Amino acid sequence: MDEETALIDANTRNEKIKNFLVNNKSRILTIIISIVVLLLLFFGYGEYKKRDRISVSDEFNSLTIGYNKENNSKILTGLINVIKEKNPTYSPLALYFIIDNGLIEDKGQINQYFDILINHTPLDDEIENLVIYKKALFNADNIEEAELLEILKPINNSNSVWKSHSLYLLGEYFYSKGEKQKAKEFFDQISNLENANPDIRIQTEKRLRRDLSD
Repeated sequence: MDEETALIDANTRNEKIKNFLVNNKSRILTIIISIVVLLLLFFGYGEYKKRDRISVSDEFNSLTIGYNKENNSKILTGLINVIKEKNPTYSPLALYFIIDNGLIEDKGQINQYFDILINHTPLDDEIENLVIYKKALFNADNIEEAELLEILKPINNSNSVWKSHSLYLLGEYFYSKGEKQKAKEFFDQISNLENANPDIRIQTEKRLRRDLSD
C-alpha cells in the first residue's frame, strides 16, 4: 500500500512538473535566453576591457619609447589621449611623463589632467592618494595655504600610506614661509603616525631637533 501511494505521489509530481513546463514554456525559454545573453555580455565585456588595456599599454609604450625632443607635439597629443582613456595604470603614468619631461608649461592645463585622474578615473585608493599628493607637490610653490590644504584634505583625513608625505609637504610649506608654529604642528603629527614612512620620519625628527626645538 505504501509503495502504491509513493508511486502515485511520484507520478503526480511528474505530471505537475510536466504541466508546469508546458504551461510556462515561453517564460522559461525567455529566462534561459536572458541568462545566456547576460553571460555572453559579461565575458564579452571582460574580453573588451582586456583588449582595451592592452591597446592603451601598447600606445603608452610606443609613445614613451620613441620619445625625443624633435617629435614633442606628436608625443604630447598621444599622451593626452592616454590620460583621457581614464586607464587606472597608464593614464597616471602618461601625466607623470608629461610633467617630468616638461611637455606642458601651462599649470592650469596640467591641473585639468590631474582632475581627470582624481575625479573620473577608477583608481585604487592609494594610487588616487598618490595622484592627489603629486598634484599638491606640483602646485605647492604657487598656491595659497587654503588651496593646498584643500587639495591634501582627502589624504590628511585618512590613514593612507601617503599621509606622512602629505603632512611633511605641509610642514615644509609653512616652514618656508617662516610660519614655524604651523610647521611644527604638522611635523608633530608625523611623529605620532604609526604608519609614517621611515625616511619621512627621520627627516621630520631632524627638522624638529635642528630648527623647531623649544
